[in-house]
Amino acid sequence: MAGARKTSRGTLLFSAVMVLGVLIAIPFNARLNGNADIATGATVFAGVFLQAVPFLVLGTLVSGAIATWVTPAMVARILPKRTGAAIGVGGLAGAVLPGCECASVPVAARLIDRGVPQAAALAFLLSAPAINPVVLVSTAVAFPGEPKMVVARFTASLLTAIVMGGLWARYGDPTIIARRAARADDATGAEQRGWGRFAESMRHDFLESAAYLALGALAVAVLHIVVPAWMFEKLAGQILIGILLMAVLAVVLAVCSEADAFVAASLSMLPLVPRLVFLVVGPAVDLKLIAMQAGAFGTRFAARFSTATFIVAVAIGTVVGALVLGWR
Repeated sequence: MAGARKTSRGTLLFSAVMVLGVLIAIPFNARLNGNADIATGATVFAGVFLQAVPFLVLGTLVSGAIATWVTPAMVARILPKRTGAAIGVGGLAGAVLPGCECASVPVAARLIDRGVPQAAALAFLLSAPAINPVVLVSTAVAFPGEPKMVVARFTASLLTAIVMGGLWARYGDPTIIARRAARADDATGAEQRGWGRFAESMRHDFLESAAYLALGALAVAVLHIVVPAWMFEKLAGQILIGILLMAVLAVVLAVCSEADAFVAASLSMLPLVPRLVFLVVGPAVDLKLIAMQAGAFGTRFAARFSTATFIVAVAIGTVVGALVLGWR
């Protein structure tokens, strides 16, 4: 009952904030419509946010189900004993066991705590939010007529996860994680079971992810208003600068993977390769993930792993983009 009350209050609070926002906006409607820039920004924001919400809901439904009924022991049973093979399976498992970035850190910690090789768990951590069916379908919807973008995102994200798993197996310091993995076991809703935990997990994931989605949509709207068109045209001709800019933007915006394709698609003035890098980097390393990794595994791990992941994701995203999409 406590879990149900908590879920109900959270839902009512979110609904109240949305209704309040609408009521506040009504008196300013005429003034906003009179300003072309603000009207453009509002249209961009609404377009990005509303397109992404259905996929966000679907993603939180899936992640809630996984948090409730899929245990680390189940995943551990399907992993091979050899580290190299386990890394590959751990990376591919992200395609069938989807979850948001926020959920991937405690899940990876639980896997490590149950004896799964660290490298395999980290490969799963990177792949689960990046190559799952919800993300791939949302990418296809966001980029109609560009099926190669889906192929490029899947390939680059999977390679990033496997390469980082291999690098950790070869050069990582296992003691950094071993000391903290047991503490990182997901305590949220641990006392709940069944549908109560499912509802609470979905509520938590949706409200948190929706906030990051709104932030990303707002940032895109501001870019459309503040940044002159000629600057984007300049970036279109400087593809390497565009790649670095979009990579940094992915880290800062921290948009959830179920919705980031719509943010990238809205920046249509940029070539496809920089936008692909945005989609590869975002689910692998951003500000909220760095903070969560630091809390779960320690600051030394977060500093090393996030830095290496950023470099690998940018490099692989660029190479795969050039090969699959061409320099456009």
